[in-house]
Amino acid sequence: MYKLTGVSKQYSRGKETVHALRSIDLVIEDGDQLVIQGPTGGGKSTLLQMIGGLDRPTSGSVELDGTDLAQLSEAKLTKVRSENIGIIFQSFNLIPTLTAQENVETALVPMGVKPAERRERAAEALRSVGLGERMHHVPTELSGGQQQRVAIARALVKKPKVLLADEPTGNLDEGTRDDIMALLDTMCQEYGLTFIMVTHDSALAAKAPRLATIRAGRVTVTEQAQSVRL
Repeated sequence: MYKLTGVSKQYSRGKETVHALRSIDLVIEDGDQLVIQGPTGGGKSTLLQMIGGLDRPTSGSVELDGTDLAQLSEAKLTKVRSENIGIIFQSFNLIPTLTAQENVETALVPMGVKPAERRERAAEALRSVGLGERMHHVPTELSGGQQQRVAIARALVKKPKVLLADEPTGNLDEGTRDDIMALLDTMCQEYGLTFIMVTHDSALAAKAPRLATIRAGRVTVTEQAQSVRL
């Protein structure tokens, strides 16, 4: 479970102080599906970075299962991220010179998984997202949707507790978007993941069981139809 208490984030832009987040309180239960939406520059990606341990708040606490991520050393924070948090980005962030399987394996290196096990787990992860026959292709030999499936496999191969997604369908056409979201929903239900996604897509936001809307650094959470899934 996540518990954010009084989370604020400020940074300087020249002589100006930007308040990206302002005293946010938020609880995210295990297995929740939460979508974060808001205007450009409203703080939604900043909030996701706090939740993922990719950045630290100026003030406040970000607790994951009772551990305040903001107070951990970089080494301990890296360990928490590598073992518990999978992240998917809009731009896929695949290494262009590596095959799909090798890209997925990179997620297991920080965990100290031995090479033979890395190869086996990466291959299984790619099969689970429908890319069993494409695992030896480099990113330029894959479509955008296939590259995002590789990114999903990379996020899931370490068997995380939490899956974060920052505009995961932003570079995809509508049909591919729907395929990727259906895949993510299936994976989240199958593995019991806590899923938190930033999106500008109102159609996706409307389907979320919980919607966090951020404006001017402040968040409002709306409980939506619980029968609706992403």
